[in-house]
Amino acid sequence: MTISQLTKKMDGLGRTWEEFKSINDRRLEEIEKKGSADALTMEQLGRMNSSIDSQKSRISSLETAYLRPGASKSFDQPYNNAVMEYKDAFNQYIRRGTEDDLAYFEKKALSVGSDPDGGYMVTPQISNKIVETVFETSPMRQLSSVETISSDVLEIIEDNDEAAAGWTASETSVVTETATPTVGKKVIAAHELVAQPKATQKLIDDSSIDIESWLSGKLTDVFVRKENTAFISGTGTGQPTGILTYAAGTAWGQVEQVNTGVDASITADSLIDLFFSLKEEYVAHATFLMNRATAQQVRLLKDANGQYLWNPGLSSSSPDTLLGLPVKQAADMPSPASGSLSIALADFKRAYQIVDRTGVRILRDPYTEKPFVKFYATKRVGGDVTNFEAIKLLNLAV
Repeated sequence: MTISQLTKKMDGLGRTWEEFKSINDRRLEEIEKKGSADALTMEQLGRMNSSIDSQKSRISSLETAYLRPGASKSFDQPYNNAVMEYKDAFNQYIRRGTEDDLAYFEKKALSVGSDPDGGYMVTPQISNKIVETVFETSPMRQLSSVETISSDVLEIIEDNDEAAAGWTASETSVVTETATPTVGKKVIAAHELVAQPKATQKLIDDSSIDIESWLSGKLTDVFVRKENTAFISGTGTGQPTGILTYAAGTAWGQVEQVNTGVDASITADSLIDLFFSLKEEYVAHATFLMNRATAQQVRLLKDANGQYLWNPGLSSSSPDTLLGLPVKQAADMPSPASGSLSIALADFKRAYQIVDRTGVRILRDPYTEKPFVKFYATKRVGGDVTNFEAIKLLNLAV
């Protein structure tokens, strides 16, 4: 993929957007004149909407491949001798269950050695692949604050109050005691995320197969899907607490919800209300989060002056925008429905904290499901809202 080819695809997306607007304008004129839009117009509009999503997805994938030729830079960094030796020993453990060499590294007290909970830590190469791929495919990881810890919990000081103040008439006036600010503490636990891919011993013994790549691919797939869902709708019990699971309200510990005023539908006015419900300090770094079905509805909307609220981005450096703010798509956000919380607007860096405990460990199990060898892999991750002022939700309800 060359720059010129990428530019052509971006130009194609721009042309598609102009055609989309033309068809949607025709739809609005038909509704105004006849009370409803022609079926052919709606069919064309649906195709153009899907085409925009498809072209945007291809451009994003091509840009990623262009910026990361061959492999990630983090994979290309040379390993020191100790880590290379550990990589070979880990490969022997995965393929044959040989633990002698890994036990040697444990005695040397290398940080990449045996885990006290059982199993062995994956090589830095596999761990980097998992972390990097999760980051690229999880919008919540891209948007939120991410902290790596070596313990089971992250403690955060909550200072959401301010000292009181007042005016005094003169230097000799009696000054009454003002309210004292309170400080609290929030604890975010790193919960255990488990995956257990399996393969036959024959496949594992095949020297032509890169067993590390196979294993990292399997782990990445399941970890990505589970994490993405939890950051959005996790219950907080044995898993991260999702952004959609808090009670509606404006008090600390609640997330404000802005109603659309129309059941199961999104309106231009409600999006503007959502925008202005967020304090200006947070708006400067805010992002809209929604799934593709919601984005397709939002693209149809205009403000009171007839201007489209949505503006398509032609590159990763200039993403799609809504009311001038960037838009990220997350498949786990709800599709438009009665009472659904389909759109979030937040300064996610300040609103949501993701916690990773260092390392991913693997325990080889060749016994419980012969002829398969199972690889019991665990990763600890947590997440929670830390600033309730910095996030707002759109509720598709009256």
